[in-house]
Amino acid sequence: MIGFVVRRLISAILVLFVISVAVVALFTYGPSDPADAMCPEPKCTAERQDAIREALNLDAPLHVQYTEYMTGIFKGREIAFGSESYDCEAPCFGVSFIYRVNVWDDIKDRIGPTVSVAVGAGVTILLIGVPIGMFAARRRGTSADKAVIGATLVIESIPYYLFVLLAFLYLAVSAGIFPQEGYHPLTDSPLKWAWGLMLPWLALGLVNSSKYARFTRGSMIEAFNEDYVRTARAKGLPERRIVNRHALRAAVVPIVTIFGIDFGALLTGTIFTELIFGIPGLGLRALNAVSQSDLPVIEATTLISAFIIVVTNLLVDLFYSVLDPRVRLT
Repeated sequence: MIGFVVRRLISAILVLFVISVAVVALFTYGPSDPADAMCPEPKCTAERQDAIREALNLDAPLHVQYTEYMTGIFKGREIAFGSESYDCEAPCFGVSFIYRVNVWDDIKDRIGPTVSVAVGAGVTILLIGVPIGMFAARRRGTSADKAVIGATLVIESIPYYLFVLLAFLYLAVSAGIFPQEGYHPLTDSPLKWAWGLMLPWLALGLVNSSKYARFTRGSMIEAFNEDYVRTARAKGLPERRIVNRHALRAAVVPIVTIFGIDFGALLTGTIFTELIFGIPGLGLRALNAVSQSDLPVIEATTLISAFIIVVTNLLVDLFYSVLDPRVRLT
């Protein structure tokens, strides 16, 4: 088990290293010039842009820029924009071109709303998708099974952004069942926090639970055909115990793997949800940064998103080894 954990940790660190190098390289050598994004022509002369490049140390080799950037994340650094100088305290992801503030100060308060949306949506996905899949698996080939699978296919065929937009327009704007403002800080009022996010959770949960219903159904049917399940039935164990203790435990292992990947995507890809419901999350800030060419914010959100996805997959690998001890040997 220790060897398995160490191998996964080393793999995660290597992935994060490669991603961080690629992000810094794209920031420096990408199609968008940081000096031009910070001070576009004709507002700035060529001499002024050259001074900005020199102040940002953009003429230095990649390994020097990478070392400086990563050092700033852990220790902080001073960033000079020509005659202007900013003391960027750790964790320093740079200074926003638009707002002239530490990028971390700009985005740290947006992580909470994004995590709130992702966690609630993830729980909703499992609470809807897994029981429906179990229901269909126990009634394989019946009209109820076909109706469930047909309904999941219909839901999944609707584009996600259209489904969320229609849910907002009809249930929040027209009917007024749910509030239009989608986020209240948890520390202010837990009840308002949960109620404000209820519609985003339900919308994301319904859209994504359809594939979990089908996947759970397939995994449960496969588990029902295993020898140990047939043996349990032959011993006369109650059907509920066979389903919940034997078949479901075997079926949940691949579901956990897929959920780990999807949960990482939820944490980094709720842009449409945040945009439609007005949730001040990390995805919405990244979208605005792209439209404003605020490269330090884009760079920071990309690194944070990559870190979240890698850590999520690492935790899934470790949890997977608890559910299925055989993977510890791989």
